[in-house]
Amino acid sequence: MKTDSIISIGDISLSTKIRSLGAGKIRSPMPEASLVDVDSVPIFLDSELLDDLNGLPPVAAEFEMAGPRSHLYFDPPKAKCAIATCGGLCPGINDVIRSIVMEAFYKYHVSTVLGIKYGLEGFIPSFGHNVMELTPQNVADIHQFGGTILGSSRGPQSPQEVVDALERMNISCLFMIGGDGTMRATQGIVQEIETRCLRIAVIGIPKTIDNDINFISESFGFETAVFKATEAILCAHTEAIGYKNGIGLVKLMGRESGFIAAQATLAMKEVNFVLIPEIPFALHGEGGLLPELAKRLRRSRHAVIVAAEGSGQHLMRGSDETDPSGNTSLTDVSELLRSEIKKYLSAEGMPFALKSIDPSYIIRSVPANANDKVYCGFLGQNAVHAAMAGRTNMVVAKLRGHYVHLPLELVTRKRRRLNVQSAYWRAVLDSTGQPEPALFSSEPAQPLE
Repeated sequence: MKTDSIISIGDISLSTKIRSLGAGKIRSPMPEASLVDVDSVPIFLDSELLDDLNGLPPVAAEFEMAGPRSHLYFDPPKAKCAIATCGGLCPGINDVIRSIVMEAFYKYHVSTVLGIKYGLEGFIPSFGHNVMELTPQNVADIHQFGGTILGSSRGPQSPQEVVDALERMNISCLFMIGGDGTMRATQGIVQEIETRCLRIAVIGIPKTIDNDINFISESFGFETAVFKATEAILCAHTEAIGYKNGIGLVKLMGRESGFIAAQATLAMKEVNFVLIPEIPFALHGEGGLLPELAKRLRRSRHAVIVAAEGSGQHLMRGSDETDPSGNTSLTDVSELLRSEIKKYLSAEGMPFALKSIDPSYIIRSVPANANDKVYCGFLGQNAVHAAMAGRTNMVVAKLRGHYVHLPLELVTRKRRRLNVQSAYWRAVLDSTGQPEPALFSSEPAQPLE
């Protein structure tokens, strides 16, 4: 099998090479048996991970293996680390923080790990946030709780001011836990570090409850989010079957990607319609959502609809407003659906009972489940291994069962979206029984007032 560190697809050329601050000259304190025995691993990439393939056969590429190296760039007792958490909450953030701290102290015996309060704001003096010293003692139990003990924030901050702070604090290794926007901000920080010719390792740990970071097949916290989403769907189903023509409507997270909605739908066979941002849908006309819903109610006397928060935006007047991260503010799809369902079924003379559930803030705030805790532990440990070895401008990720290093350029190319031509999406449609060609239209409908 021929593999390379360059992925070539037509005019697209993507490198998997990882930057290093320099050669490792300090022998690692890690046991020899635990050291990485191969530098790289070949991994097949299909359209699920790399949508540029567009139906082309999978390609193989070499990725640098994660794990402890025999020689380190930093002398651990003299190294000083910092951790920042940015963006929205997600199950497992505290687990990652704990893993980094425990690995840094107990395995590498670093001098200090600092927690930066409230994301990138914590680097900027004008915000007045204190720095939190992280020790094995004060992070020992944080994995039992959701959220982040460091706090978080959204919005860009000056890379120059961030690097000023890193210099003032004499930081050797910076760990950035965040989503797509955070990883882009991390790129800016790396560029400023390189402009100043500083020797600071910057390692990203991808975090997104929407599972929409490019090249990351499953982000930490996603499994927990899906499990909690299924609980909401079960409640919606219970409400729906309790009434004649009962309708349970569940709005789930998914600004641009419908992974949570799709996965929860596959898990819960009670879902009859699932709406995702990747495919615009019609409300009226042949095969539209509302006529299909009426058919379902006449046939079965109840229905469950799952809608990702970013679905249906083509049916509503868009907003010019953006959130602090620069994302366009979404219009509430559940409000649209409630209004249109009420008008349509009332006009049809069909009595109904509609119950709407939005579990978003419950889902993202809960502690991680067992599998996500294990995943977070590996991510944190491998992030420390990479930093101590002098790797930088990269994220730690799990691809096809292997923990590897990915260049920041790969994960920030674009947001990952659900492949609606895939067997996975076909399984979702088969599970709901909703009509694909008519209900989902490639042509956006006329926006409603």
